[in-house]
Amino acid sequence: MADSTWVPAYIGVGSNLNDPEMQVKAALSALGTLANTCAITRSPLYRSKPFGSVPQPDFVNAVAALLTQLSLREFFAALRHLEAQLGREPPRQRWGARSIDLDLLVFGAQRCAEPDLTVPHPGIVERNFVLYPLADVAPDLEIPALGRVSQLRAQVSAAGIERLTP
Repeated sequence: MADSTWVPAYIGVGSNLNDPEMQVKAALSALGTLANTCAITRSPLYRSKPFGSVPQPDFVNAVAALLTQLSLREFFAALRHLEAQLGREPPRQRWGARSIDLDLLVFGAQRCAEPDLTVPHPGIVERNFVLYPLADVAPDLEIPALGRVSQLRAQVSAAGIERLTP
């Protein structure tokens, strides 16, 4: 159940199927429609090489910054529901191709380590396709137990990532 406290949430958005740029833009717009949630800003779009060993097309990625009154679990459930509405089809192949992917990166100062949900997202520190757009919207964000976004970004290579929009 939502309360009156607003919590900042950062969402990684990615696609590499069915017109990825359009998929990411549609998802960024749809995030602003979540109940008890306000879209604050979003990063430029980036093209990136796929992460992992599954052969597939390049991804288009971005990050959205939101404020929400939903609990962590309510917000996570809303993201999964939105993915389904946007055409995400199960099963979710790890590091596989997808029409849309909404990753909960950071949810306030909360930390969670459960089988279906880990916050902050465990891959943030090694993924330039997350850190570059996240640094565009929140360079001074302190990610619980990981560090400041601008410092984390400085530790990853820009290899395989290209900014698409100004």
